[in-house]
Amino acid sequence: MRDASLAEIRELALFRDIGEATFEALTRSAYHQTFPPQVTLIHQGQSADFFHVVTDGLVELVGNWNGRENTMVVLRPVSTFTLAACMTDAPYLMAARTIEQSRVILIPSSDLRAAFAADTAFALAIAHELANCYRGMVRHAKDMKLRTSRERLAGYILRQSALRGGASRFELPLEKRLLASFLGMTPENLSRALRALRDDGLAIDATHVTIADRAALDRVAHVTPLIDGPEPGAPDR
Repeated sequence: MRDASLAEIRELALFRDIGEATFEALTRSAYHQTFPPQVTLIHQGQSADFFHVVTDGLVELVGNWNGRENTMVVLRPVSTFTLAACMTDAPYLMAARTIEQSRVILIPSSDLRAAFAADTAFALAIAHELANCYRGMVRHAKDMKLRTSRERLAGYILRQSALRGGASRFELPLEKRLLASFLGMTPENLSRALRALRDDGLAIDATHVTIADRAALDRVAHVTPLIDGPEPGAPDR
């Protein structure tokens, strides 16, 4: 791996406080690669050979069963995936593919486990990362199970606005087919939810989002940090 990539990785919160010897051992066989859109990075059920860190782009985690597919998580920088599988040496529960051109760090899972055992600071960082990932999945499950499709869409738009500093105009990061899958809707249900939110100050023209009445949209979603975040002390995802 090039020195520039090593320096970039060293600055990430997960690796910032670990010892130099541990960092060298952890990155000795690692890769920092750029992948084009729509590349499958891992397959569901595959052995957990690598730990992944998204440093640029967007990556979709997908679940498959009995001919059906659903978008489980969409990851933006800086995010990790496959951490639990690598730590337990278990098969990947989801597939992963790039949505757009993405840069991803790949660290052999055996090196990850060795570093965890050898370096207390890294073990603490891993524990924090696993806790944040767990809490993120709980929030997503609550969003899916406790909100209507209209409320989920309103909450998603407000979270995307918050990630952009409260912007009232921005581009959807996902195409509508993918957004519907992520929000647990059919494309038809998404279209109905979009029409229903017009009276609440939301307009989406193709991928361009305009929030005309933020207070009305907030009343629909009933935004709460217990579902929408952000996690105290954790970076925005």
